[in-house]
Amino acid sequence: MSQTKNPHHSIKAIVFDLDGVYFNKGKAEFLSSLTRYGVEEASAKSVFLTSQHMADYKLGKIDDNEFWTWAESQWHTGLSNHELIELMLDGYVIDERVAQLATRVQHAGYKTLICSNNFPARINGLERKFGFLQQFDTAVFSYQVHAAKPSTEIFAELLRRSGRQPQEIVYADDKPTALTGAKDLGINTLVYTDFDTYRDDLQELGIIL
Repeated sequence: MSQTKNPHHSIKAIVFDLDGVYFNKGKAEFLSSLTRYGVEEASAKSVFLTSQHMADYKLGKIDDNEFWTWAESQWHTGLSNHELIELMLDGYVIDERVAQLATRVQHAGYKTLICSNNFPARINGLERKFGFLQQFDTAVFSYQVHAAKPSTEIFAELLRRSGRQPQEIVYADDKPTALTGAKDLGINTLVYTDFDTYRDDLQELGIIL
C-alpha cells in the first residue's frame, strides 16, 4: 500500500505498468517456448532478463536487429530475428480486468499513463496486435528516454509529460524494486500483487471506479 492515503480525491492520474499488470502473460510464455527450440532455461533467462545487452536494449543503446542477432548467437534456435520477435509476442495476453479499469478511470476524468522499461520490437508488436496505446493519455518508455525504472529520471519525464504533480499520481508495479524512483519524487506507489487488491488500494486512495 502507498505511504500516502488521500481522502480528498486529489489523485488525477493513474500509471500502469505493462508486463505483469496490463499484460498478465508474456515473458514467462516466451521463455517457456524457447525451450521447445532446445534453449536451456538458464540461457533463455540470462539473455532475455538479466544480460547487459537487454539492459542496453531497454535504454535504446542498441536496436532491435542488434539485440535479436546477439540473442540468436547465444540460443541457436535457427529462427530469424523476425521469427524470434513473433514468438515473443505470441505469449502476450491483456488482462481484461485491468484494461476495463483503465477505460473506466479514463472516462471518469483521470489521466491514464504508462511507465515501462521496454524495447521497440515489443511495444510496436503489441500495438499492432492489440492497439492498446489508445487507452492511455501518455506513455513513457525507457528506450525512448534512455532511462529505466527505478531511476528518478524516467519518473521525472513521466511527470513532465503528464503535467501532473507527484502527489496527484499513483503508480503500481508488480516489482517492488521498480518503485523506488517514484517514491523518491513523492509519487504515490502501490505494489501490484493481484487485481482485486489493486482495485481496493485505488479505492482507498479515493479513486472513483
